[in-house]
Amino acid sequence: MSSHAAAAESHDVGHHKAFVIVWVWLLALTGVEVFLAYLRLPPVLMLTILVGLSLIKAALIVSYFMHLRFERLGLFLLLVPAMVFCICMMLIMFFPDSVRLLHMRQ
Repeated sequence: MSSHAAAAESHDVGHHKAFVIVWVWLLALTGVEVFLAYLRLPPVLMLTILVGLSLIKAALIVSYFMHLRFERLGLFLLLVPAMVFCICMMLIMFFPDSVRLLHMRQ
């Protein structure tokens, strides 16, 4: 019983350090996103980069702050395809409208 308590205690200590590291990465990725807003990149390239960075940030948040990193593989394999499906549906619905509005401005 004491070995289980010691393992749980060492697991909690690692958590705080991991959370801080993940938070710093999220802060850095947000800084990159803000920096990209000041660059004059083509809209398609900027949207592609921003969606990619958002997916990385979402994966970090889901893995560490929602504790899916420690869940069974079955739950992970159930949620990841659902997330990919939702992202694809959003891209199919929102990107055509944003392209249409972009052409209306010109």
